Amino acid sequence: MDLLENLALGLSTALLLQNVLWCFVGVLLGTMVGVLPGIGPTATVAMLLPITFSFEPVTALIMLAGIYYGAQYGGSTTAILINLPGESSAAVTALDGHEMARQGRAGAALATAAIGSFIAGTVATVVLAVAAPPLARVALQFGPAEYFALVLFGLIVSIALARGTALKALAMIFLGVLLGTVGQDIYTGTPRFTFDQRELYGGIDFVSVAVGMFGVAEILRNLENEQTRTAIVDKVRNLWPTREDRRRIVAPILRGTGLGAALGVLPGGGHVLASFTSYAVEKRISKRPQEFGHGAIEGVAGPESANNAAAQTSFIPLLTLGLPAHPVMALMIGAFIVHGITPGPNVITDEPALFWGLIASMWIGNVLLVLLNLPLIGMWVRMLRIPYQVLFPMIILFASIGTYSLGFNAYDVYAIVLFGLLGYILIKCGCEPAPLLLGFVLGPLLEENLRRALIISRGDASVFLTRPISAALLALSVAALALSVLPAIRKRREQVFTEDE
Repeated sequence: MDLLENLALGLSTALLLQNVLWCFVGVLLGTMVGVLPGIGPTATVAMLLPITFSFEPVTALIMLAGIYYGAQYGGSTTAILINLPGESSAAVTALDGHEMARQGRAGAALATAAIGSFIAGTVATVVLAVAAPPLARVALQFGPAEYFALVLFGLIVSIALARGTALKALAMIFLGVLLGTVGQDIYTGTPRFTFDQRELYGGIDFVSVAVGMFGVAEILRNLENEQTRTAIVDKVRNLWPTREDRRRIVAPILRGTGLGAALGVLPGGGHVLASFTSYAVEKRISKRPQEFGHGAIEGVAGPESANNAAAQTSFIPLLTLGLPAHPVMALMIGAFIVHGITPGPNVITDEPALFWGLIASMWIGNVLLVLLNLPLIGMWVRMLRIPYQVLFPMIILFASIGTYSLGFNAYDVYAIVLFGLLGYILIKCGCEPAPLLLGFVLGPLLEENLRRALIISRGDASVFLTRPISAALLALSVAALALSVLPAIRKRREQVFTEDE
């Protein structure tokens, strides 16, 4: 009964006119950046964060969340029609989705992606509503030792999920943690790694890092890879799948939803892992494995359901623990803090309308996305006709304006360029930027809780082993690190991500 009452409260909040309007704006922008390569939801949320400062907190979070899960929808449209995934999680959708389009079945592929995404998003929203409150109550029992162990576990798991070698992922996390220490010491106020630069006393701005690493770096990478694609959009007909198609997609949608809901809470890109894992599972258990890669509809239904379910459940660690499972979630933490709200287990009791309103808005957003994606297919693909030499300078211009407006400091714009070049170099070296950003966000939390736990225990490091939850999380961290470096696990991980390279 409490759940129904809370959902009713959430719907009454989410259905306010301004919240529905900004939810629509969010999913519209999310679809747009999902369609366009080289932008992505992380850079978009970072660029639009300043305009939400004047919004009500729940309105701002509804819009920013809509951008994130809306991008998962948009990425599938161009993946199917022109074999150009706008989002990394949609890369696997292109394998069979584009082949279906080439066979004249683009309508069925697009409808399958939309149906799977809607069902998965709806189920995952229910999972979020059911799972978040009890997890928040458990999190209230956490002390500094438990939070330190939890953050460490999240960083270790992100190593296992990152593409490339475990050593490169570990190096990226270490670099991110190191960048997070720049500024004044959290307890003594002593400057660290500032090189007498006044602009660094407050630390490196997160938005500059995010926009540079995920916006500018991706644009530079795309500029060197000019490719011509043939859009199959002239005559998209028969949008409703046939009876045989409907029979074949039911089980993959359900399996993909379950996988995505479970893997979405993992740090470092659970939605990408979910889509590729779903594809691997469907291919392994299929009675027609030879069809995969040649237009198997299961290869569209499963992954699209998985990545959309994962996008919704990635909010669970954010809302219950205050920890980001994805770079976009790290930006969401910034949005919470800007509006004077500390993300974590207290949100559900201190801000119930915000908590349940955000959850309810996700279902509304999923309905809006279905209405946006299928009828407007032609418009989304025509956006790709904008020349890169026009599109990318506009993106960088708006990114620079958005970042500058945060503190009206030209130094932040210089930082975008610097981190854009650094991100491009890292990509060329085969290093993934996502672990670096997670290390940058979680590093200060790691240090703060480590030092706080040691202060409380008067320097006794055994506190991390004598507290059961902390000890269990540390044991899981060691196990995850050991597994990530095993040859068999490394080989399997590379196989999962091969198609995304």
